[in-house]
Amino acid sequence: MPTMSAFADEVSPDPQVQMDVLEANGIRYIELRGVWGRNVLTFSKQQMADLKKMFEDRGFGVSCIASPIGKVKISDDYRKHFDDFKRATDIALFFDAHYIRIFSYYPPNGADIGDYRREVIDRLAEKVDYVSNLPITLALENESNLFGAYPERCVYLHAAIPSDHLVAAFDPANFVNMNVQDIYNTCWLPLRKFVGYFHIKDFKYGEKEHAVPAGEGDGAIPEILRDAAADGYDGFLALEPHLAKALHSTGETGPELFKVAADALKKIMRDVGWFPV
Repeated sequence: MPTMSAFADEVSPDPQVQMDVLEANGIRYIELRGVWGRNVLTFSKQQMADLKKMFEDRGFGVSCIASPIGKVKISDDYRKHFDDFKRATDIALFFDAHYIRIFSYYPPNGADIGDYRREVIDRLAEKVDYVSNLPITLALENESNLFGAYPERCVYLHAAIPSDHLVAAFDPANFVNMNVQDIYNTCWLPLRKFVGYFHIKDFKYGEKEHAVPAGEGDGAIPEILRDAAADGYDGFLALEPHLAKALHSTGETGPELFKVAADALKKIMRDVGWFPV
């Protein structure tokens, strides 16, 4: 069966509170995006060492480094950004995380990111090549308004760069936010063979301020996870609830609403035959 993980910074900036709430909900893996109000890429060596000890002392693992790599304009300084990517790789190795979340770039002001497909592929291929001899897989998220905001473009990227070190991080809510209709047929089925990671949040069409518990929105999460169960999926299901507020690079949920989100996902997992949950 798959393993639940969570964007714990939605609960609190305090890592001890994050672990308290995740532990209370039976979750032992953290999608590491931020603690102490800092993004993961800005941690000092001492902060990394302190955090790793906290995790080890409490029996927590890091499922993925939830980096902002690729969540910049494609016209920004790429070599500097690639240095940030290398740092994300070093951080993943330090925390023994086998996944790094990445994105597929915003357009320059006034431009269409679709006109930059060759550059997007070249950059993505360079990142994949960099980790090809490392125990790291890049999880490419279908984020709103980037090159890979639409299913056909996501398929294009994965078909262009076939590699065991690149998988789709499937986020149904982001497709809903882009007003893509019929998520199951237009997004899931074409991307199914590329998916190696899930971000679990759900939205209703027309509502972008906050999400709803998994299965209560238009993301077709129960149907999609039923297929994933039939496929023998045994990777991570990373809760990114956004139940209180959805922001550009993070979200807010809080301890009470986090339990609502976790319980909704657990119910779906039981319904599709993943036991015990």
